[in-house]
Amino acid sequence: MKTLTKEMQAAITPTMALGLLKEGNKRFTNNLKINRNLLQQANETSNGQHPFAVILSCIDSRTSAELIFDQGLGDVFSVRIAGNIVNEDILGSMEFGCKVAGSKIIVVLGHTKCGAVKGACDHVEMGNLTALLSKLQPAVFDEKTVQENRNSSNSDFVEKVASINVKRTVHAIIERSPILKEMIEQGQIGIVGGMHNISNGEVTFYEDTLLLNNPQ
Repeated sequence: MKTLTKEMQAAITPTMALGLLKEGNKRFTNNLKINRNLLQQANETSNGQHPFAVILSCIDSRTSAELIFDQGLGDVFSVRIAGNIVNEDILGSMEFGCKVAGSKIIVVLGHTKCGAVKGACDHVEMGNLTALLSKLQPAVFDEKTVQENRNSSNSDFVEKVASINVKRTVHAIIERSPILKEMIEQGQIGIVGGMHNISNGEVTFYEDTLLLNNPQ
């Protein structure tokens, strides 16, 4: 597998970038990972990097973007924070990844059985975690279909909140970053939300969050 160059990155459209991630996840779930020389890639990226995607995911140890999308060194920017929430530092990182470094797609990736989502469902308060979980509370309140047992003991409720949180984060990125919004509108980048099933490794992308103005 060749290490991405600036020319290779430039030739990738947002639609192609999403396809590369889908293909990589399919390889991962079928245990058919590409054989890479990571030491060689480290050497080849030592003077510069040209990732094609920015992936915002949770810190969960089972949700490593490079692994579940079968990517190598220099392929993706991986932004990780409990609950895959967004703040101004993460927005700035995404703006760097896309506007400065040339990435073609942003993925907001949630995962099943998320501890941060469970904490938000239980309204946990603990040190600095309190402020972090407060950013997940709007997703808890937005979930209206479950009337009883609205806590972490209800796995159905937890997964519905996790899904809502991913979609809220996609919208928040567009609303809070004029730079990224303009790039999406001009077809320079795309954005999409998805959910990683930690039991089988499969990533499901949410079509209702997909914004790709480049048809190619």
